[in-house]
Amino acid sequence: MQISSRLRIATLAAATTALIGTALLGAQAQAQDTYRIGYAISKTGPGAPGANTSTIPNYEMWVKEVNDAGGLKVGDKMIPIEVVEYDDRSSSEEAVRAIERLINQDKVDFILSPWGTGLNLAVAPILDRAGYAHLAGTAVSDKAPQLSKRWKNSYWLLGTGSQYANELATFLDQLKSDGKINNKVAMIAVADGFGIELSNAGRKALEKHDFELVYDKTYPLGSQDLATIVNEIKSLDADTFVAFSYPPGTLGLTEQARVLNFNPKIFYAGVGTAFPLYKDRFGADAQGVVSLGGASETDPKIADYIKRHIAFAGREPDRWASIVNWASLQSLQQAIERAGSTDRDAINAELAKGGFDTILGSYKPGDQNFWQVGQWQDGKFVGIAPTSMDGAQSLIFPKPDWKGAQ
Repeated sequence: MQISSRLRIATLAAATTALIGTALLGAQAQAQDTYRIGYAISKTGPGAPGANTSTIPNYEMWVKEVNDAGGLKVGDKMIPIEVVEYDDRSSSEEAVRAIERLINQDKVDFILSPWGTGLNLAVAPILDRAGYAHLAGTAVSDKAPQLSKRWKNSYWLLGTGSQYANELATFLDQLKSDGKINNKVAMIAVADGFGIELSNAGRKALEKHDFELVYDKTYPLGSQDLATIVNEIKSLDADTFVAFSYPPGTLGLTEQARVLNFNPKIFYAGVGTAFPLYKDRFGADAQGVVSLGGASETDPKIADYIKRHIAFAGREPDRWASIVNWASLQSLQQAIERAGSTDRDAINAELAKGGFDTILGSYKPGDQNFWQVGQWQDGKFVGIAPTSMDGAQSLIFPKPDWKGAQ
């Protein structure tokens, strides 16, 4: 006789019932020998370049390093990590379905975040309802403070669009005051959560500093052929070009700017500029390009992380979200250890306390102790603003001519 997995047969003999009970207890004990971590991530679709740079290598490297060390320390026991992962195909609908599957079917102990602002906003309420902490390592939203209050275990690690926009506008305003650039700015944005958030914030910040937006449009997610936009902007005499773009657009814009010899004094684009693939693709032409993020590789913790990432993934991490993602994983590991339990409520309580030893120093998820404006300088993407941060580099100005266009 075959026993249904849902135990629909109600007339089983007592001995059989006892046997099943013993088997279930054994299965539960076995399940507790691993800590199940799940995630849905963009392995395909327009989000894949970002996910494959800022997120997936960090998740995989962290799991390997933890398991190579014997697992997570929970009380006096070492518990290895077991991973359940899905491809969300860069789709909010697919991400939601996958997260619900991880919660209701796979019953994982913890869920790591997807890639990108839009997908994190889509899954946040589901994670909250199920009592899972949400370490959103690749999301930028001006609603972050309100979201953290609405969902008490939700952490928006990259801050708000206004923070980046205000820092950029302040930086540009100093150049304008020094007579180095005119007051004209051409701005474009990807028509997705990230682009909408950043362009709204950028518009307000630039106008506050008396910049004139001579161009202000969006482009569809996934577009790479943006030559028409570049040609339109070329004739507008703007010293500053700003693109709040995802990697496909960032690469496409840079390539078409080189081909069309569009070389403003400030060329700002990203997400994607801080990625190693940007330097790999454009070589010397990366010099002087500005974007979000940055890194101080004189910091031994950052330098060691980059070295380990190269050894594991065969390539460098990006110099923005990768670093923040890694700090969040370090925080999660220490929260589990401090809780001495796999109980989610206990771990969530420890995450809320902060004070974790990470590559960003003493850290609580959501702390904004990272660079908001960076620039490629001599093969490294360095932090240049806030200028008050230790290790801030001086801006290379103006951006050198494109060598590929000569």
